[in-house]
Amino acid sequence: MCRPVTNPPDLLPPAPLTSLGWLDFFEEQREPHEADLAPMRIATVHRSRLTALSEAGSVELTLPVHTNTGDLAVGDWVLVHPRTRMLQRRLDRRTVLERRVEGSRTLQPAAANVETLFIVTSCNADFNQARLERYLALANQGGTNPVILFTKADLAADGDVYRRQAAELQRGLEVVTVNPRLPAAAHALAPWCGVGQTVALVGSSGVGKSTLVNTLAGPGQALPQETGGIREHDAKGRHTTTSRSLHAIAGGGWVIDTPGMRTLHISGAADGIATLFAEITELAPSCRFRDCTHAHEPGCAVQAAVADGRLNPERLVRWRKLLDENHDKTPASAGPRGRRSAGP
Repeated sequence: MCRPVTNPPDLLPPAPLTSLGWLDFFEEQREPHEADLAPMRIATVHRSRLTALSEAGSVELTLPVHTNTGDLAVGDWVLVHPRTRMLQRRLDRRTVLERRVEGSRTLQPAAANVETLFIVTSCNADFNQARLERYLALANQGGTNPVILFTKADLAADGDVYRRQAAELQRGLEVVTVNPRLPAAAHALAPWCGVGQTVALVGSSGVGKSTLVNTLAGPGQALPQETGGIREHDAKGRHTTTSRSLHAIAGGGWVIDTPGMRTLHISGAADGIATLFAEITELAPSCRFRDCTHAHEPGCAVQAAVADGRLNPERLVRWRKLLDENHDKTPASAGPRGRRSAGP
């Protein structure tokens, strides 16, 4: 397997703050005594170091003692001393993609200040409605706009079936078919990739995320992401991205590539699940009992909808599974919306 390559910090060009995604939301957080500090955006996160983008270009930040880089995410905005490059503090996030890893009691930030989450899947055995619903719950909870991207549609005789099934997972969900290797993919995704906009990609390994990052970045990028294929016998992918990084998009936006997630535990995502299963959420208040489990109680509006064909029973099963998992994996001490504050 080829070793993943990421852009060295000195190869990323300078850019105005607004083109990096700086908004009034961040400016309003600066205190009067912080006027001389430089806003910068985290570009890469490593175990013991951070790189960031500023108006002057890319820099490697100096970290205060005891800084936990795991508390910061690619896409975060931070305030930095302009001369020493010492990180002073992280600004509050507009959106954040978080997940819980096995054995941890805290949510791990995967990407911050992302407007759109591209959920990449392929028209083969990788397509899995239950797994896509997990990504959608993650996007909803984090405040990002989810868009499902289908790859390898040219290899599937029933691509329309996949697209229809995906579109039914959530109201108003946009589904786009792209060939990650063709420049037309960048054109199809242009509405979400304008100047100052940030997108992130998630999905199984081998579905074309790194290839799509390369296509969005365009031929002028310094070092492309390594790419890999899918094994023919089981449609499983090979990991080609092992760390998160921020890449410039040819159209003026930014894209965050993420490693393939083989497991995605749902935790602290009650609101995201409610949005995902809106048809169940909206029926629940009509149930006879306030604490109805929608399993066996008389006068259950949800079960009535299943009986008369308005609600797919498989959706109810998956809703219950995600809700139970969220309950079991969310520590009682979690804060509002299941999040914990993080940052220096």
